[in-house]
Amino acid sequence: MAKKAKKQQSAGTPATVALTAAGVEFTVHAYDHDPGHPSYGEEAAEAMGVSPDRVFKTLVADVDGTLTVAVVPVAGSLDLKALASAVGGKRAAMADPTLAERTTGYVRGGISPLGQRKKLPTVLDASATAHPTICVSAGRRGLEVELSPADLAKLTEAVQAPIGRA
Repeated sequence: MAKKAKKQQSAGTPATVALTAAGVEFTVHAYDHDPGHPSYGEEAAEAMGVSPDRVFKTLVADVDGTLTVAVVPVAGSLDLKALASAVGGKRAAMADPTLAERTTGYVRGGISPLGQRKKLPTVLDASATAHPTICVSAGRRGLEVELSPADLAKLTEAVQAPIGRA
């Protein structure tokens, strides 16, 4: 019995705790992370056998001095100009990785849009609505969570806008 409780506790991340607390339906997908893989997101898509346009990466950018979360498909890249526009800003640049980790409470390659240490403005790429479910990091490398884009947008209070580039 103690072994089972320990296993459940170690599997929980702030992201999965937030989802559970919100009563949102989600599925956790775990895989063995390969530190040598060149892309965290592509690795997740390959390991889960999911199309890269359904797996979304969480990026932290600085928009006019405000850290902002961008959630875009791993199959593409982030359009910084579109991100700035989506939140009413003028300029956006990728945030310092150390600052992003410290602010969100997660490590690079495991930053989740959910359960962050400090709630940041969030923008979800509009392409997410084309899928019944999408996958995002569950808060650590090798762990993804699958949920509806509507639930993700609601929980993160995300603006939905076309911020991804193919």
